[in-house]
Amino acid sequence: MQRQLSQLSHLKRLGKKPKELRLAAESWDSDFKILIATIMSARTRDETTIPVAERLFKEYPTAEKLSKAKISEVKKLIRPVNFYQNKSKNIINCAKSLVQDFNSRVPHNLEKLITLPGVGRKTANVFLSELGHDSIGVDTHVSYISQKIGWTKNKDPKKIEEDLKKLFPKCHWGEINSILVRFGKTYTSKKKKDALIIGVKNEKNN
Repeated sequence: MQRQLSQLSHLKRLGKKPKELRLAAESWDSDFKILIATIMSARTRDETTIPVAERLFKEYPTAEKLSKAKISEVKKLIRPVNFYQNKSKNIINCAKSLVQDFNSRVPHNLEKLITLPGVGRKTANVFLSELGHDSIGVDTHVSYISQKIGWTKNKDPKKIEEDLKKLFPKCHWGEINSILVRFGKTYTSKKKKDALIIGVKNEKNN
C-alpha cells in the first residue's frame, strides 16, 4: 500500500497543477453544473467541454430551466462536444428527472445517480469524488495508467475500480481520478508518458 501511495504521489508531482489544468468537473458553483459538465465531458476534451458548459449555464443555470429547454437550442449551444445530439437529449432528460424525482437536487448516492439519463458509473463517481466523497471514477486515463503501472490486470472499469479500492486507503480514493487524468493530459506523447509511468513503477524508493 505504501508503495502505491508513493507512486500516486509521484504521478501527482509529474502532472500539471490544478491552476494550470482545469478538469471539466471542477470549479462550478452548484452540484447541478458539476453533474451536467461531467456528462458532457465524456469522450470530449476538458478544454472543449468547459467553455461549452459555460455557454450552456449562462442560458440554463438550473435544473428547472434546463428541463424546459428546447432540444434544438441546446444542440446549438453544445455542438462542439462529441456526441452532442445524444448528450443534448440526455442533459435535458437528466434535468427533468432531477426536478421530478429529486426535488431539483442532485443525489449524492451512486445507485440514485446512475438512474439519471446520461449518468453511468464513471460519471457518477467523478461527480461524487469532486464533492468530497470516497469514490473512484475510472475513465480511459485511469484505466491505462493503472494497467501500465501494475495496479490492476483488469480492463473492465468496474473491476479496475475494485482493484484500486483494495490497494488504496479510502481517504485517497477521491483524488485518484484527478491525479491520473492530469498526468495523462500533461503528456500527449505516448512514448514520453509510458517512459515516465515505467520510471515511477520501477523506482527503488517506492
